[in-house]
Amino acid sequence: MSLQLYSDYPLRRLNTFGFESYAQCFTRLETAGDVISLHRYVDEHRLPLLLIGGGSNLILGPKVPGVVAQVAIAGMELEALAGDAVRVTLGAGENWHGSIERLLEQGVYGLENLALIPGCAGAAPVQNIGAYGVEVKDRLEAVEVYDWQQRRFYWLDNAECRFAYRDSIFKHETDRYLITRVRFLLSRQPDCVLSYKPLRDAIEPGQEGNPRAIFDAVCRIRRAKLPDPTLLGNAGSFFKNPIVTAGQYQALRQRYPDMVAYPEGEEFKLAAGWLIDRQGWKGYRQEGVGVHEHQALVLVNYGEGNRQQIERLAERIQSDVLEQYGVQLEVEPRFYP
Repeated sequence: MSLQLYSDYPLRRLNTFGFESYAQCFTRLETAGDVISLHRYVDEHRLPLLLIGGGSNLILGPKVPGVVAQVAIAGMELEALAGDAVRVTLGAGENWHGSIERLLEQGVYGLENLALIPGCAGAAPVQNIGAYGVEVKDRLEAVEVYDWQQRRFYWLDNAECRFAYRDSIFKHETDRYLITRVRFLLSRQPDCVLSYKPLRDAIEPGQEGNPRAIFDAVCRIRRAKLPDPTLLGNAGSFFKNPIVTAGQYQALRQRYPDMVAYPEGEEFKLAAGWLIDRQGWKGYRQEGVGVHEHQALVLVNYGEGNRQQIERLAERIQSDVLEQYGVQLEVEPRFYP
């Protein structure tokens, strides 16, 4: 077998919370052959398997049993289509933010609103990442997967990925699919999305149609309110923005006229950060973890925190919000094991 396997491998640098964690066995997947070799190995030894990318949506315990495999498949391919359309295929291991910047430099647009979201390209469709009016599903054509059940590689188109708000088939069938490549339909003609007022306000007059200006503005906004995980461990937004019925929203709005919410079809998406902030959690610290001082939606590790501490803090916040507003907050990152 060509796989390089490492025992008792430290994972602290492979999860953005920076929690101390060790894998029973660790390997990196750089080719399709590595994927097949890995499948044979875990089958033969009957080991549990955790697939990771940049570890930006993961909360690890101190010991991870079985095999942890980092998907490190590289590559960026551009294919010119009719008109200004461009098909872009990224290896699952490509850095997400770096890929957007490279595409901008080559005059390919459509992902700039999703700048500075941590992680790798293969993780983007898992939770249908989104920011400032754009979600991955709006630009994605297909995802190449290795099907653990059928033992083969194939492509799932956009509809087959079953995208929803911060959701996809990959979050529900975690033991079946390994994402190897992601394909987008982008353009050389800018089609700037400025539906979110904070982003519009951050763009200089006359630059509304400039994708690079939008990219830069998104980076400024995110850096101003979100901590750099290399300096302060975190997984970005810790809770999903809850979606409620129109009736629930109207009842809440009567009690809290300044509540922040956005229409979502016939329902409404509440700003989870507003709910948490109003309850006084911003800047709160408990044991080695806490709530970021500038963004209530971000839970952080001050350096010596662990999974159990962040779990306890999250449960306290969820309980408080549920009691006050009747709204259940759902955690975005995945706890493992």
